[in-house]
Amino acid sequence: MTAEKAAQVSSDPFESRRNKRQLIEKSGANPFGYDYKRTARAGDLQKKYENLESGVETEDQVSVAGRIMAVRNSGMFIDLQDTSGRIQVFCHKDTLPAEQMEKLDTLDIGDIIDATGTIRRTPRGELSVRCLEINVLTKALHPLPEKYHGLSDIEQRYRQRYIDLIVNPESAETLRKRTKIIQAIRNYIIEDWDGMEVETPMLHPIMGGASAKPFVTHHNALGSDFYLRVAPELYLKRLIVGGLSDCVFEINRCFRNEGISPKHNPEFTSIELYKAYGDYEDMIRLTEGVVQAAAAAISGEETNTITYQGTELNIGSPWNRKTMCELVEEHTGVDFMTIDNDADAIAKAKELKLPLQGHETWGHVVALAFEEKVEDKLIQPTHVTDFPLAVSPLAKNHRSDPRLTERFESYVNGWEIANAFTELNDPVEQRLRFEDQVKAREAGDEEAQMLDEDFITALEIGLPPTGGWGMGIDRLCMILTDSTNIRDVINFPTLKKIHGE
Repeated sequence: MTAEKAAQVSSDPFESRRNKRQLIEKSGANPFGYDYKRTARAGDLQKKYENLESGVETEDQVSVAGRIMAVRNSGMFIDLQDTSGRIQVFCHKDTLPAEQMEKLDTLDIGDIIDATGTIRRTPRGELSVRCLEINVLTKALHPLPEKYHGLSDIEQRYRQRYIDLIVNPESAETLRKRTKIIQAIRNYIIEDWDGMEVETPMLHPIMGGASAKPFVTHHNALGSDFYLRVAPELYLKRLIVGGLSDCVFEINRCFRNEGISPKHNPEFTSIELYKAYGDYEDMIRLTEGVVQAAAAAISGEETNTITYQGTELNIGSPWNRKTMCELVEEHTGVDFMTIDNDADAIAKAKELKLPLQGHETWGHVVALAFEEKVEDKLIQPTHVTDFPLAVSPLAKNHRSDPRLTERFESYVNGWEIANAFTELNDPVEQRLRFEDQVKAREAGDEEAQMLDEDFITALEIGLPPTGGWGMGIDRLCMILTDSTNIRDVINFPTLKKIHGE
């Protein structure tokens, strides 16, 4: 190290990096370069030369680029990481010119560099690039977390996801699997269901499509409040009315102003699909097919089983299937199908110690009993069918019982991952349902839906018999990547403020 370089060494890692930036600039180089034409990636080289024996040198020349993850022996050995993997860069005075050797003094862990050289495998078996030229492409002015402790603060991992991805390979792998899952779902629907992918508004003048508490924003130019989308359902069904396609779907961002938990994020990704001339039986087939296609995408082969937190789950068709009332009876001993009035249902709810709010009907009690006594016990993939009418304002009446609807939800590991209906297409009945929702909203139910006159008009134009379906992509990703927190499968999850910021 020259005297000038020695004088600029500092015990403060931030100051030291700034000093090294200045050294690079004084040498006439740019510490924040432009493009670089690499010829190979680390992971590809590891595969290509996996049979190269220890101690063997080749004349194959490559140019690689990536981030420094470790430096040993004063820069003789550098671990370089790119998005495909890692490879060692071997810098030795016998092959690296003196002016290139001097550059090693300006390197730090975290810097992004390029290296050109020949492929060899060291006597100890490490695949390496014997360096002939090396340059800094981006000088890292902020140090990465210390090697052995890493980014251990869970909150910091999510707040500084860019660091998490660098130092925790498992985080990057989980998020890459998410991308594969979404692509597999899209391909399956387009190829097997002749689906057309569409886009619908995220700003809604009327909140609808799901029972949820919305976020509200204001559009200055129009002088109007809008609701961030809680679901795209009503717009997608308008497209079916218009005949754009017999099958439309949207992979969409939705927003619900509700709590945060290990399986809830207020901003989330879902997919919704509407299939003309179908019903909820078709949507059951769709659910199973989507999960199987997504599982195959990340395992590399078709499979009927996946493992979540040590439990083997059978995703092969057909899944378990039971009505909501059947499941409630199994777990509580109460057969609500034999109860024909609200008062008796509420009396049974009190016996079961259900958390009543005071406005429940027979249907609300059944749904509440399921939520409190059954839902978390559905570990193996299960379709729960025939929901009560009171909690399904957009689903078509069940053809065998007017108290029920043709609706199901699919559960895996005790979590709802999909929701589907035979869609209500009677505009008169839909208006009555909406009016009941308006009354509930006026009574204080912030999640009740609003009356959408234009949607009623669309139904009056004519919605063909239609099967509708939605799936939460975040939860599916959790199950398929064996993740226990929804924040692990979202690139940038919603977090609370720290230090008032």
